[in-house]
Amino acid sequence: MILFEKFGFTHKGHVSIAVSSVSVGVLSSAVQPESSRLGFFLLNEESLLQVLMEIQQNPSFCVLDSHYVLLLFTFRDLSPPPLASFNRSYPVTAPNEYSLFFANCAPETYVTMAVHTEAYNLDSDGSRDFLSAGQTQLPALYFLFSVVYLAFFAFWLYVCHANRRSVHRIHLLMALLLLMKALNLICAAEDKHYVKVTGLPHGWDVLFYIFQFIRVVLLFTVIVLIGTGWSFLKPFLQDREKKVLMIVIPLQVLANLASVVIGETGPFIKDWVTWNQVFLLVDIICCCAIIFPIVWSIRSLRETSKTDGKASRNLAKLTLFRQFYIVVIGYLYFTRIVVFALRTIAAYKYQWVSNAAEETANLAFYVVMFYMFRPVERNEYFVLDEEEEEAAEMALKDEEFEL
Repeated sequence: MILFEKFGFTHKGHVSIAVSSVSVGVLSSAVQPESSRLGFFLLNEESLLQVLMEIQQNPSFCVLDSHYVLLLFTFRDLSPPPLASFNRSYPVTAPNEYSLFFANCAPETYVTMAVHTEAYNLDSDGSRDFLSAGQTQLPALYFLFSVVYLAFFAFWLYVCHANRRSVHRIHLLMALLLLMKALNLICAAEDKHYVKVTGLPHGWDVLFYIFQFIRVVLLFTVIVLIGTGWSFLKPFLQDREKKVLMIVIPLQVLANLASVVIGETGPFIKDWVTWNQVFLLVDIICCCAIIFPIVWSIRSLRETSKTDGKASRNLAKLTLFRQFYIVVIGYLYFTRIVVFALRTIAAYKYQWVSNAAEETANLAFYVVMFYMFRPVERNEYFVLDEEEEEAAEMALKDEEFEL
């Protein structure tokens, strides 16, 4: 069986299949393939387990004979050679999320053909909506968040201008990150809009992947640089911190390449599952790598606090970095585990909820991170209250900041 795509249908759903240049080859001259043993069908998640059980009980069982599948057509319906083609649209009257499969139950045969499929729902005005039932809200959702990030970007520029004496290079990178995030969301909104209306992204997917690559690399770079204290605590990076960036950035190139392959193809291509595994592995490695600079900074500040006699300032720095460590861990946990759980358990009509949760978590993380490391004349880094020195020294002796 070959899985072509999954799609959430409403009660006005349709699927169109066009095949042409069909050729069925045999591996043995003694084999005479039966055309009714090859065909396309729809299968929902609830019935998939039943079909798998049927195959397990009888390995020679043909899935096209199962009463759990919605059979669309077999090769018996093809026009006669040399055309050997078929083109038809089918209504889907039972709303659900279905997977479109091709099955070849003829032993020792192989098939070559050109296939074009369309899955869509009809709106109340009769227009076609090529987005799955759970994703039709995504264009508006992404556009709304893009407006929020543009406003955030403008506000950040105002804060930097108002406190320009305290602006460091990291703050300019943070501004660029906000701009890339806003442009990424605008392209995502346009991409989904054109797919919704026409079924094709019309080039917006290319811009989406470009800005997504820049945005993700910038995000991990900003987290690493903030974790090292670059530009606001020290003007340089240590060798081990440079090595983290040298690991994270190339891995993000690989992760984005995997993301393009996953997004622009489907499970019908060879190694699609492998690309998913590569993306997951690389993402986990990057998430672990960006934690190390924060831990190193906390330990370095603990060591420095024992010798420089600036307990109050070091306590403020330690507190801030410890809070940042907790925020980063919480952000990674939510966007990698909680969002995945939402995608898994949410009904197909509410797939957009996981996207909304992910974007809300992203925005919350950006707001907290930008607030913690905003450019101000006197912030947590430079708290110097002599009356609290003794209390600060006692706090630094505590094991509270051990990770």
